[in-house]
Amino acid sequence: MGLKQNLHNLKEKYKGTKMAPAFNAIHTFLYLPNETTHGGTHIKAADDLKRTMNIVIMALIPCLLFGMFNAGFQHNIAVNGNFTSGMSFFSGDFWNLDNFFIGAIKILPLVVVSYGIGLLVEFIFAVIKGHEVEEGYLVTGMLVPLIVPIDIPLWMLAVAVVFGVVIGKEVFGGTGMNILNPALTIRAFLFFAYPTWMSGDKVWVTGAVENAGTPDAISGETILGSLAQGKEVVYSAWDMFAGFIPGSVGETSTLMILLGALFLIFAKIGSWRIMLSATLGALAMGLIFNAVVDQGWIGESSKFYSLMTTPFWHHLLIGGFAFGAVYMATDPVTASQTNKGKWIYGFLIGFISIMIRVFNPAYPEGVMLAILLMNVFAPTIDHYVVQGNVKRRKKRLKAKTA
Repeated sequence: MGLKQNLHNLKEKYKGTKMAPAFNAIHTFLYLPNETTHGGTHIKAADDLKRTMNIVIMALIPCLLFGMFNAGFQHNIAVNGNFTSGMSFFSGDFWNLDNFFIGAIKILPLVVVSYGIGLLVEFIFAVIKGHEVEEGYLVTGMLVPLIVPIDIPLWMLAVAVVFGVVIGKEVFGGTGMNILNPALTIRAFLFFAYPTWMSGDKVWVTGAVENAGTPDAISGETILGSLAQGKEVVYSAWDMFAGFIPGSVGETSTLMILLGALFLIFAKIGSWRIMLSATLGALAMGLIFNAVVDQGWIGESSKFYSLMTTPFWHHLLIGGFAFGAVYMATDPVTASQTNKGKWIYGFLIGFISIMIRVFNPAYPEGVMLAILLMNVFAPTIDHYVVQGNVKRRKKRLKAKTA
């Protein structure tokens, strides 16, 4: 009660001043609002923006924890070379606390920088503009460390976060007004500003090793990087589904992402229409590429051959497609709002993601660009869906009055 009372006193003390938004943000984050309504008709619900954001963060926790384990696991593979394809979750080689600690030491600073810098910028804008601090960055702050390479320099991440919050959100008016997904805006900035760190064909797989002469980091190719260069992939379908592969922190385990997706759907936060249609779009594009190869329309000498021959369903398990389709394509602010629009929006994301993945071997990943592109077209899709409904209703009305 003492802390709550002190915060309440500070809130009252700075009420009406420039610092009011900062104290209000801390107070409402920790406690329920104490305002009550009097008279009139109101909609009563148990959810609000803060709790919606918290539910999404809860859905991301499995990916974060697994990412820490897998980072340490990749470290031990690089050092000891003891990888066994198809190993189970009950293998002692994986569920080793040493794996978790190695990964946590490398990943937690990314989380701290993402939240620290992002929330600082949010507070500064709230104080300058005199509005309440918005909770939208709670999810973005968790997404960002999960979609970047593990070895991204912290200063580079900090610069990208500032750019993403200012350009991706605040210039549009803040949470609920942005047209691009803020987390993907941050990743896009890193991709275009520092392409050598975001190429997609090299990832951090080990931390500093004490032995003299051992490099601080070892680069290991992702599956997409290997396929883009026509190399043979040594990982089984189970390895790819479970997440025992190199990659960005939260994107490797399709299993953990699937659990998060089910949680979001059950909580009615994530759109199952967008998730399912994106999956169907990716499978359709993958089938088309497989058919092109089967018909002999492209030869082995083509630089696109390796990714085109990849079994169509493997595209769901590799790269960042599953993570993007579940956690970022479904962003309620930047996605389509109509039900029919969600089917179109999601399908095109999946379709374009695999197209970019195959036709851009220099950067063999397309989900980021596909989602950002469809963020721009989402309002247009909804416009034509609504206009189509209006025209059909006018026709029915005209037929009845005829």
